[in-house]
Amino acid sequence: MRQSFTSRSLILAILTGACLAAGTPVMAQESEDGVAIGNAPAILPANPSDAGDIDRGKRDDSATGDATTLDRAGKNAAPPPVKGGKVTAGAKGDDALQGINIYLRMGAPLPDLPPEKPFTGEADEAYGAFQRGLFLTAVDKALPRAQLGDPAAQTLLAEIMSRGLGVKRDPKGAAFWYAQAAQGGDTSAMFKYALLLMEGREVERDKAKADDYMKKAADGGNGSAQFNWAQILVSQNPGVRGLTLAMPYYEKAAEQGIADAQYALAQIYSVLKDVPPDKKKRTREWMERAAKAGFDTAQLDMGLWLVNGVNGPRDYEAGYRWLSIAAKRGNVVAQNRLAHVYINALGTPPNPVEAAKWYVLSRRAGLKDPTLEDFYLGLNEEQQKQAIDRANRFRRS
Repeated sequence: MRQSFTSRSLILAILTGACLAAGTPVMAQESEDGVAIGNAPAILPANPSDAGDIDRGKRDDSATGDATTLDRAGKNAAPPPVKGGKVTAGAKGDDALQGINIYLRMGAPLPDLPPEKPFTGEADEAYGAFQRGLFLTAVDKALPRAQLGDPAAQTLLAEIMSRGLGVKRDPKGAAFWYAQAAQGGDTSAMFKYALLLMEGREVERDKAKADDYMKKAADGGNGSAQFNWAQILVSQNPGVRGLTLAMPYYEKAAEQGIADAQYALAQIYSVLKDVPPDKKKRTREWMERAAKAGFDTAQLDMGLWLVNGVNGPRDYEAGYRWLSIAAKRGNVVAQNRLAHVYINALGTPPNPVEAAKWYVLSRRAGLKDPTLEDFYLGLNEEQQKQAIDRANRFRRS
């Protein structure tokens, strides 16, 4: 799947946000028991083709460069620009294809990851070269092992070829090696190959096979696969049943630091009645972890929970801080709610001009609010002028 999906849409109709789907844009559907969820992600499949040769010739983006030297300025010498679960501005075409796995989000401190298990095996020279940016060395060391059936080497080779690191970008060759590594049991390759099977660009679309590999990758411990398998379960099983089936996978993905899973888990714990008390008390914790990871929808909901005393005591100051963070990052709903916070002096001194500024910004984005409109019209001309000026400066910053 493409990464340009709306990952901010919430899977729960009764939840305040939109579905978490990191897949193609989802349309809300009403389940029989009244819980609306997103439709199943577009499942796309594959037919391994010949891996072909690794082209070490000139790069597509350089008239003089040669792949025998690492050109760190070339567009193919680095991964496509990715921020959070979406492709950043500038990513086009195939560069936008990064699947539905969730990358680390930028902008806010990340929660601590679980401690790594001590490594007692031999160092992998191919991966070591890859981590140091020596991509051609990595290819030279991985290719012989890949040809002999080493799944880890096959996965590394597929990554290098799919992203054009040191060699010419070769999506079909990458698909071949992902398929080989997936058959060999590598969970990362299973996840990536499942995405290719869902997309159906380089391989033949095969939903059943995609689901099979996604589940195997999830059960094998891949955090991104766990999140996406949970999404598939929710989409395929409307209502409470789907949420209940998906919850263990959301929990596993959340523990691995997947912000979207942390957000989903917080919402599920919040709305399902039969969640055990020891899990229920962690509801705010998961929302806060997603918020700290830079997920602006989680920042919005965390602010609202704190202001309204949902799933814990009220804390106006903390609620104001989270709403401010989300509003400054461009979340339109947070901008609207922040205007109300300034008017009612919740966690911050009253500031009519600042309240009007945030209302102007949210109104320009299409969010109507009759209460705030009446408030704005009640300001004097100078205050309105200041608010518009601040809104204009915010947009230019």
